[in-house]
Order: sequence, then C-alpha cells, then structure tokens
Amino acid sequence: MQVMPTQPLDPGRPYSSDQDQEVFDSMYFQNYGTNPFVRTETDPLSTFAMDIDSASYSLMRSSINQGMLPPADSVRVEEFLNAFDYDYPQPEDGDFAIYSEVAPSPFGGTNYELVQIGIQARDIAVADRKPAALTFVIDSSGSMEQDGRLEMVKNALLYLAGKLQPDDSLAIVAFSNEMRIVLQPTTGANQMDIITAINSLEPNGGTNAEAGLRAGFDLAWQAFKPGGINRILMCSDGVANSGMTEPSQLLATFQEYLDAGVQLSTYGVGMGNYNDILLEQLADKGDGNYAYIDSTDEAQRLFGEQLTGSLETIGREAKIQVSFDPTVVKRYRLIGYENRDVADSDFRNDSVDGGEVGGGHNVTALYEIKRHPDARGPIAQVNIRYVDMDTNAPVEESLLISTEQIHSSFDRSSARMHLAASVAEFAELLRHSRWNNDTDILDVLDLAEEAALDLPNNQGAAEFVNLLKQAERMHQ
Repeated sequence: MQVMPTQPLDPGRPYSSDQDQEVFDSMYFQNYGTNPFVRTETDPLSTFAMDIDSASYSLMRSSINQGMLPPADSVRVEEFLNAFDYDYPQPEDGDFAIYSEVAPSPFGGTNYELVQIGIQARDIAVADRKPAALTFVIDSSGSMEQDGRLEMVKNALLYLAGKLQPDDSLAIVAFSNEMRIVLQPTTGANQMDIITAINSLEPNGGTNAEAGLRAGFDLAWQAFKPGGINRILMCSDGVANSGMTEPSQLLATFQEYLDAGVQLSTYGVGMGNYNDILLEQLADKGDGNYAYIDSTDEAQRLFGEQLTGSLETIGREAKIQVSFDPTVVKRYRLIGYENRDVADSDFRNDSVDGGEVGGGHNVTALYEIKRHPDARGPIAQVNIRYVDMDTNAPVEESLLISTEQIHSSFDRSSARMHLAASVAEFAELLRHSRWNNDTDILDVLDLAEEAALDLPNNQGAAEFVNLLKQAERMHQ
C-alpha cells in the first residue's frame, strides 16, 4: 500500500509546503495499527517477538533534519525505543539479563503506571567473535545516484573493509536491471582487492532485487562458514521495479539457504522513493535486522558495530511473554510491537518466527498498566525464550515484577526510564496515537532534557533532544 503523508502532531496543521508532500509521495509504508488496552482478567498474557530494528527512528531523524516531520505510518514505536542504548546491566551468567522498573506514568491518565522491561544480551569481544562470511547485495540502480546514496554506501563499505579479520570473507553483488558479481568471496587479508571492487560501483538502470538476491545467496553459500556467521547485507532504497518484488515470494525462493543458517539483513537509504515495507519484511522473514542509513556517520556506526560482537547472533526465534496478575493489574497496554505480535500459544513453538538478537544488543518494551485500587503483590512475570545458536536447544529465563518496585513518583525513576518514556511518547505523538492524552511536545522535550543531563555520555540522548527542538520549531 502507498501511504500519503498525514498531519504532523497537530491534526489541524498541514505540512509546511507542497514540496514536503511530494517528498513522501513515492514512499511506501504499512500501518500496523495501535495496541489497545487489554482487560487482564480476559487475557493476562502478552506475547511478542524481540526486536532490535531501528530503521523507523533513523528515517524520522532524516526527515526532521530535512525540515519535515515523518509520515505517521512510518513510525514504529519499538524501533524508536530500540535505537537507544540504556546501559542495562550485563548478565551475571548466561546469555541474557532481564531488567524492570515501574513508576507512575508521566503521560498516562490518573492512576496509570509505566512498566519498563529491558533485555540485555551479553557482550562479545571482537577477539572472541566467530569468523564471518559477509555478502553485500548492493542496489546500483539509477535511483541510487540521488542524494549520493550509493556513495554513502561505498564509503561505509570502505570503512568496514578496514575492520575485517583475516578469517573473515567479503563478497559483493551489485544489481540494477541485471546483477553483476563485483567481488567473489575474498578474505579480509586482501584489502586492495576489496577496495578496488568497492570503488568500481556505479549507479545505472532499473532495480531487479530478485536477481541481486539470487546471486547473493549463491555467493553466501559458496563462502558458507559452518558454525560461523553467514549473513547477506542488502543495501537499497527498496524500490524494486523488475523481477519478483513481493517479500514472502522472494524469500520463499531462498528458504533452503535460510534454513541452513544464512541470515538476511537490510539497510535502507534515500528519501522520496523508498519502500519501507519491502526492506522491513525481508529482514523480518530473513532472520536479520533492518536499519536505515541517513548519513555517512550512521553507515559507519552500523557497519562498524556489525563487525564487533553484535553481528554474532546469540539467540534466534527470541520471544517475550509477559504474564500479568489479574488480581493486581486491571488492564494493560503494550506500547508498540504491533508488527511483532505472537499468539500466546506459540510462545514455546520454536517454529514460529521470533526475533534474532546479537551480542551486546538490548531490547526495550514499555507497558502502561492500571492496577485495581490499592492492589499489592506480583504485577507480572516476564518470560523470555530463545534458541541457543551453539546448542540449538531452547532456553527460558524469567523475572518477577512486584508492586514493591514501584517508585513513589516518576521523578524518582531512573534516567533510562525518563529517556525511554520521552522517546515512546514522541513516537506516539508522531503517529497520532489515541493514547497520547493531549501531551504537548514541550512536555516530551522537558523530560528528554532531564534524561540527557543525567546521561552525559549518551550521545543518542543528546541528539534526541536536538531533534525534539527542531520538531518543536516546525510546529510553532
């Protein structure tokens, strides 16, 4: 579906110019709705796949930096939340640690409380990372010439090349009307061959993503490292206009490779003609991650981090199930994750798609809850389940959340909770959620500034404050 731009923040105020609307006319997004409040006595279980994607947040940042607010349908709250590092405690043992915090909701109604749940994966040192076979599938169509999209990808690849280990390999496929193999699988020791191949990329022609992926999966299989990291990284504006273009059909063609352990991550670039739906679904069904590259700095950050521990998946088919106590909690609402919903009965069904979480990644979820008057005791039990990549066996961990944890006021909650609440509320404003309770952007800005002051080393928090200030000026 093609989504036209919606009203920013204030439903009565249009976009600032016709040019803004033209920018979004050829951008494709899917509206996944907004989670309702659920009566706990009717359904005490809330189940969803872990998600570490961040594309929606980066796309918002790109829009604001260009003087526009993003289309409402481009906003996925969980991707805003998971774009930040909350510095959760590392696991004392095992692969994951579960964190929780509860406080009166700063943006909810009277007697509503906010529950923050954080899942922290253990860090993996670069020296301990498994060898990686990386296959880049790069859109070199004519549209990639706009705004220097291909040049941005090339610069990031050059940055990445310098971080390859000798036992890593890199291959490159370029696709336009057809595909061409730019670099056969080449070890990290052969820097000059890799650099020459990257510099040879030039934009031209149409966009046949199917041809590029077909060659990419073939190369990935040639370079396959049993027990190692095997990943295809697709960089594109997502506007496929020839060959097969439907995500589920595309991936069905390559299912045997996915089943064998090849993962597909996607990186979106560009504004004005961009298919968010295709790239998000390819990564989701390809057991990879989805990010959006809005600057050379972001590209280097993403590709640089990809070659530290975070490229190595620790848990696959990872899911979260929160079991609320109906004697304490009257009703609850999961903020975001609409596209990651999993049937409660499938929590322990490892054939049902979950999320893939790499070393050092963290996952954040927020709930708004309303308790029965004066109810005390257990609020909920958080259960996580994932398949261990080394043993291929399922693992479950849990944490009990109690009313004893509730802060007496939101002001007494941590800086990480202040940051998460402000980020989620900004996303709710941008997507015109019915649950934003007439919050003003200045309220969000005040809270974000408090968080940034208390997190002086968190560059993401400081950047978020600046984005809010830009958005507020647009709204005046």
